[in-house]
Amino acid sequence: MGSLDLLGGPDPLDYVSMYRNVGSPSANIPEHWHYISFGLSDLYGDSRVHEFTGTDGPSGFGFELTFRLKRETGESAPPTWPAELMQGLARYVFQSENTFCSGDHVSWHSPLDNSESRIQHMLLTEDPQMQPVQTPFGVVTFLQIVGVCTEELHAAQQWNGQGILELLRTVPVAGGPWLITDMRRGETIFEIDPHLQERVDKGIETDGSNLSGVSAKCAWDDLSRPPEDDEDSRSICIGTQPRRLSGKDTEQIRETLRRGLEINSKPVLPPINPQRQNGFTHDRAPSRKDSLESDSSTAIIPHELIRTRQLESVHLKFNQESGALIPLCLRGRLLHGRHFTYKSITGDMAITFVSTGVEGAFATEEHPYAAHGPWLQILLTEEFVEKMLEDLEDLTSPEEFKLPKEYSWPEKKLKVSILPDVVFDSPLH
Repeated sequence: MGSLDLLGGPDPLDYVSMYRNVGSPSANIPEHWHYISFGLSDLYGDSRVHEFTGTDGPSGFGFELTFRLKRETGESAPPTWPAELMQGLARYVFQSENTFCSGDHVSWHSPLDNSESRIQHMLLTEDPQMQPVQTPFGVVTFLQIVGVCTEELHAAQQWNGQGILELLRTVPVAGGPWLITDMRRGETIFEIDPHLQERVDKGIETDGSNLSGVSAKCAWDDLSRPPEDDEDSRSICIGTQPRRLSGKDTEQIRETLRRGLEINSKPVLPPINPQRQNGFTHDRAPSRKDSLESDSSTAIIPHELIRTRQLESVHLKFNQESGALIPLCLRGRLLHGRHFTYKSITGDMAITFVSTGVEGAFATEEHPYAAHGPWLQILLTEEFVEKMLEDLEDLTSPEEFKLPKEYSWPEKKLKVSILPDVVFDSPLH
């Protein structure tokens, strides 16, 4: 139908094309607006925006975004807000160099069109009409944005994005075969068909969660020694000039988070609407045997210049949104022999929980708390995980308790605090 030309502006996408699709009522495909981005792939081949790596590899980031929005009765022109939404996602990709894949989920924490809609988050999947194309500058795939409710996002986090997408396809008013977003949808798929929750619960029990990490507001302290006796360790978390992770460590944590990343605070991505808190979540299918190895098969082992320290006692600190994910980390990841990483967005540090079956970890059953620079690993046995889940049961309803909230397991020398956001926004973190 037309395109919104954005050349010459500060936005990362060159333009967004918008088309009217008549759908197919007999196939439960309603009439809708179809949006297609241009700019995440290499449009020019002259290395101005993307490095040209040959025709056989990906073009630019290797994909473009699409979106299908149900057309309202009497609507003669497509709304432009989906183009702004695509710009926000593209800006994140350009800034972080993290790419999207089918099954990824994006926690947005605000109605996608700035209305009062319950559609406040996104899943990503292959566009049902647009197949990958070979261009002179590489291969391009098309990933479709699918608007979902908060309850559906949580189900995707606790299980996996592909499973929820399949359920959405079976409910015509929630997406149908082409996963068309209806911003006026007032019910979740679980309210429309309560039996779908049983399928999700069974999937979580059988498969666990594919969410392997989040970027979050978090911090950790070494309680093994007083600050004056272990100044180096304390400064990692709370000093004004924390020691930075080595390049090797940063890349390995980045690879971990590429398999599962949620950015749940606005400083990471400049918002389209200044009042909006944006977030992005990726999930990947777990390997047959879980490992903390990067895609290049380089195990996470200490850098030669930074020693690995065994700690006797640690204090973990999370904001409310990050803390609410701890039960998911324990039940959906560690009890299935996997790992889960919190990467701080307000400081150069990370916390990785590992189970006894994870390869490549430097935390061990003999020394369950180990630090590699500002990167802390915590190994939890299945028995201890079950105990923690009992004690952390109220985290499943975080809106019902007041902050700060503290949990402690003295026999394990572990303390966890859930704190207000303002604590992590201070210079000390």
